[in-house]
Amino acid sequence: MKYYAGLDVSLKETSICILDEAGAVLRELKVPSHPEDLIRILGDPALQFVRIGLEAGPLSQWLFSGMVEAGLPTICIETRHTKAFLKAQINKTDRNDARGIAQMMRVNLFRPVHVKTLTSQKRRALLTARKLVQEKAIAIENDIRGMLRNFGLKVGVVSAAGFEVRIRELIEDMPDLASIMEPLLTVRKKLRETFITLHRQLLAVVRDDTACQRLMTIPGVGPVVALAYTSTIDVPARFRNSKAVGPALGLTPRLHQSGESDRVGRISRCGDAMMRTLLYEAAQSLLTRVQKWSWLKAWAMNIAKRRGLQRAVVALARRLSVIMHRMWSDGSEFRWTKEMATAT
Repeated sequence: MKYYAGLDVSLKETSICILDEAGAVLRELKVPSHPEDLIRILGDPALQFVRIGLEAGPLSQWLFSGMVEAGLPTICIETRHTKAFLKAQINKTDRNDARGIAQMMRVNLFRPVHVKTLTSQKRRALLTARKLVQEKAIAIENDIRGMLRNFGLKVGVVSAAGFEVRIRELIEDMPDLASIMEPLLTVRKKLRETFITLHRQLLAVVRDDTACQRLMTIPGVGPVVALAYTSTIDVPARFRNSKAVGPALGLTPRLHQSGESDRVGRISRCGDAMMRTLLYEAAQSLLTRVQKWSWLKAWAMNIAKRRGLQRAVVALARRLSVIMHRMWSDGSEFRWTKEMATAT
């Protein structure tokens, strides 16, 4: 007898539903959301599982890794497809969701999600922490600017290094205001120091990574973009070809076709938002800041002349994702001229 299981994971408990090959419910229960508790239930040798499904979420990588190490045929499934499948149910409960996921496993109606390696997860955590600290520091700086503006004190354009000096100049003759700004400047200084520490850690990782060094030969691609790309893609071979990377990162247009209606919309924006934003910034940098000419910049400039700068940046971001995957896969470096590209 073949068996299938669906897991609806929450922070404290996980609802489990076990079905046989005919779709009959064999067992339903709740256990703590921990790999050992799940393995204790699903590792029963009397149950020969074909597929065990759980929806992608905050705990899915941890639970997935533990269950796979225990030899269970676990599959992490795509959230949007799961939501669409379970939407047909009238009542939404953890029990019904687990039962619906189990049915998805039984009828083989799901889209699997790649679970990243531990190295990529740690690198992504570094990128997220760096971005978080940077955003908090910028938020405090903007709040300081706003509070001082109420008193007619304008900070103006100033670098991050000269920000504190400029603030102290403005509040030098206002001790009451200085007592308010001083704690904010202390917090802001600590955040900036933490950001520098995390950025140095990032640079150290990139310095020792061959793939990142190769990707950085592309104009506009720096260490942050390179590390984010390698940690997002994780395993290049999981894509059937390089062109499949663009849709996975949400950089291709939405299509809506029904009868005589055939509309092409904006980009789908599905997939990794951080990676998509970084590719967009890299494309902007290549078009507006990089001075050295290349066939890639010429290609994007031609699009900008025909369809506008914004569309050109999006198209360039998509093409960058394809080029980076190809370079990572075949071990090549960026080719500045079209003749170099065609020659190889």
